[in-house]
Amino acid sequence: MGFPANRLRRLRRTEALRRMVRETILTPNDFIQPYFVCSGRGISKPVSAMPGVAQMSPDEVVRAARETYAVGVPAIILFGIPEKKDHRGSSAWDAEGPVQTAIREIKEHVPGLVVITDVCLCEYTDHGHCGLITGNDVDNDATLELLVREALSHVRAGADMVAPSDMMDGRVAAIRNALDAENFSHIPILAYSAKFASAFYGPFREAAESAPRFGDRRSYQMDPPNGDEAMREIALDLEEGADIVMVKPALAYLDLIYRAKQEFNVPVAAYNVSGEYSMIRAAGINGWLDEERATMEVLTAIKRAGADLILSYFATQVARHLQGT
Repeated sequence: MGFPANRLRRLRRTEALRRMVRETILTPNDFIQPYFVCSGRGISKPVSAMPGVAQMSPDEVVRAARETYAVGVPAIILFGIPEKKDHRGSSAWDAEGPVQTAIREIKEHVPGLVVITDVCLCEYTDHGHCGLITGNDVDNDATLELLVREALSHVRAGADMVAPSDMMDGRVAAIRNALDAENFSHIPILAYSAKFASAFYGPFREAAESAPRFGDRRSYQMDPPNGDEAMREIALDLEEGADIVMVKPALAYLDLIYRAKQEFNVPVAAYNVSGEYSMIRAAGINGWLDEERATMEVLTAIKRAGADLILSYFATQVARHLQGT
């Protein structure tokens, strides 16, 4: 029966009524907060392209992680910024590196927080690519051994989960096999399964000091028009042992988040990436839109599309808002 008997506006009339029939609800448990870790003590260096985000030394990350956990966000993900870089990215598996140090300190001071680590070499190589260079391209198979070494170093330091983001073929299986062989079969893998060669990564590359020194990453990150290929990538990662799969970025790929959830019915993460964050922050700072409302709208859309977990630089801020603190 249509209008006038059927009036959908009846249930929109007050905030209380709207809450009662709200279909998609964000909670702090939906989020993972990223942090950028550098060496040293007492360091908090703002990232100009990402207002509110900073490179932090391990002690500062502990302070921030404590605040994140206090507002109900269950997990963080760490990205490392080493003091030295080389062609192999060997600082990535340094037991005394910034990520490894931060893991140990977080597990000591905020033991209930889930610590996830990004496993990639772009922050650690002097050329800025995600693996070992042969000629002018990344050598896929030679890179796998280095990613394994990095993942193992994180887990030995106390990481609860590893997240390979390099987009090398076969890296999930290589890491899974190595973890199992060292009695770390209980450690889950969050795979960046459908990671696209996106324009929205620009601010991150300033934050992580990871811009490629030549060429780009299109030979290993996914071509943005390809949705069917993204599903094949996800299927392969699941076959290789991934426990959670990720679509990155989120906003331009909401359709693929939806497809991933519908086709595989496994835990799906989505990365609300640096460019998406910076657009909203810049518009909010300049008074062009209501930053809080825009943030909530965007993150709700990501969850409505099917994401079980959302990696976002807004995570702690939004959790604080949701708890009314």
